[in-house]
Amino acid sequence: MAAIYILAGINHFINPGMYLRITPKWVPIPDKANLFVGVVEILLGALLLFPAYRASAAWGIITLLVAIFPANIYHFQKAQKKGKAIVTIITLIRLPLQGLLIYWAYIYT
Repeated sequence: MAAIYILAGINHFINPGMYLRITPKWVPIPDKANLFVGVVEILLGALLLFPAYRASAAWGIITLLVAIFPANIYHFQKAQKKGKAIVTIITLIRLPLQGLLIYWAYIYT
């Protein structure tokens, strides 16, 4: 789990456009929000590696996953409006997958 969040966080810096395209219009300063989420993912992923901080990091990941869920809904709605069937299916699958990620993090609390 630590590797997934660290790599995902790094990806926010390597491929910011990917995240900015799915950032809802109501998010202020989307480029800074993207970098912030990247830093948070890296830090929380790294904290998972230390038993003394693992539970706190897991709660942080749960909070982050809940906070970014509206972006996933936005991405799904955007794909629907564009009529992109494959992207719509992928983004639809990702919605319940978010719940599984939350449960996976909860195991570490």
